[in-house]
Amino acid sequence: MTHLALFKQAGVSQELDYDRLKNARNAGIAKSLLTSHGVGKNYWASVLAYRTDAFGGKRPESWADFWSIGQFPGRRALQGSLDWPELEFALLADGVPLDKLYPLDVDRAFAAMDDIKGSVLTFWESGSGPGELLGRKDVVASSVWNGRVQGLIEAGSPLAYAWNGARRQSNGYGIPEGAANPEAAYRLIDFALRPDVQAHFAQIHPAGPVVPAAYAYLSQAAAADLASSPGHLRSGFDLDIEWWVRNGDAVTKRWQAWART
Repeated sequence: MTHLALFKQAGVSQELDYDRLKNARNAGIAKSLLTSHGVGKNYWASVLAYRTDAFGGKRPESWADFWSIGQFPGRRALQGSLDWPELEFALLADGVPLDKLYPLDVDRAFAAMDDIKGSVLTFWESGSGPGELLGRKDVVASSVWNGRVQGLIEAGSPLAYAWNGARRQSNGYGIPEGAANPEAAYRLIDFALRPDVQAHFAQIHPAGPVVPAAYAYLSQAAAADLASSPGHLRSGFDLDIEWWVRNGDAVTKRWQAWART
């Protein structure tokens, strides 16, 4: 949804007519995903991943644990500049409650980032990066997009991840300004928001449905790996897109300068 917000800001997308999206009406989709120029498609999340053989049987279960080098020693990795900096994780580690994250206390976040910087081996710049770093034992813990680590676990890698404090985001649909066939675009979006279609997509790729009724089509085992399952919705948070669109450029410049020092 971040890109859709930027497209709206740039004036290159159409305002959606929700009267033409019957499967979006009264479907329980989060209000933050029903925007004027875009509608959410599915959820993914950044989570805390770690090697299960690294801590003598102990498991880091929160960002406070990730920040605790004494209890969980070893090198870490965090996301680089390909997306918004992960300041929320620093604030959670510093004791800020999930429902009090925004507006972000940027100074407090950078102070918390200073505490762990010496143990961060690298700031990864691709979705495959964390899995590779963890697999080679270059690091013992890293932030990671949840879908990127699930396949490695299923292939037998000694990895696990915690949903506590997960930073959720959503991909979404919009229609470009001047689209040649907007009617077809509306039909595609409406089709994609059917509960059964949402569930089928989640079975192909571990992206969580935005339509709650989709979970009636999914097993408990399948739902356990999805960012929008009821339990994970309670233990994580939605990235505040509006805050980041307003503040992202300034914060990212500050982060880039911080990372170089």
